[in-house]
Amino acid sequence: MMAKHALLAGASGLVGERCLARLLDHAAYDRVTVFSRRPLALSHAKLRVELVDFNGIQALGERCDDIFCCLGTTIKTAGSQQAFRRVDHDYPLMLAELGKVEGARQFVLVSALGADAQSRVFYSRVKGETERDIAAIGLPKVVFMRPSILLGERHQRRPAERAGIFLGKLIAPLLLGRLRKYRPIHADEVAAAMLYAANHEVRPGPIDSDEIARLAQQEDAGK
Repeated sequence: MMAKHALLAGASGLVGERCLARLLDHAAYDRVTVFSRRPLALSHAKLRVELVDFNGIQALGERCDDIFCCLGTTIKTAGSQQAFRRVDHDYPLMLAELGKVEGARQFVLVSALGADAQSRVFYSRVKGETERDIAAIGLPKVVFMRPSILLGERHQRRPAERAGIFLGKLIAPLLLGRLRKYRPIHADEVAAAMLYAANHEVRPGPIDSDEIARLAQQEDAGK
């Protein structure tokens, strides 16, 4: 199989860090380009870091095969709903549009459980609108990962998020059957599932958290 070129946006985030580590270790990729607002404390023979202003990107620079988008923020961090929407909707949509123009074959996005363009909840509505608008672009394959509460080592302390994680872990054993998708999931599992989806016959569209966990197991079992 011919080695591929991956583009990753959001490499400094919880899922993005793990996605980058897995991309650099994955035999399917001989080049990994990261779009980042600041330098990364990492060097690797496969890795090229492009410092970018996401408000001003006009082109990807060169053709890539697979785009992995892990961009995301919170309304508190962004400062307003408008700023949140810019990061979680406008930037991913822009990357997908540029990818379509430049021949990308796959676009894998970290979305969120409950994403729904018709939701009354602002966060869920923006995530759903992002999925809807990217799907409409017409890329050959688009996958939306919809994780539940994310586990992993965070750089920022978020008290409300910690409380959600604690509660999620507490009730996880009770979440069975259709409720299994609400169990907390580790960021590395999401990253593993992203790479599995990009390199195997996985149906396009949204993938909920319980299915993410299953794909992650298959990815690691194949190593």
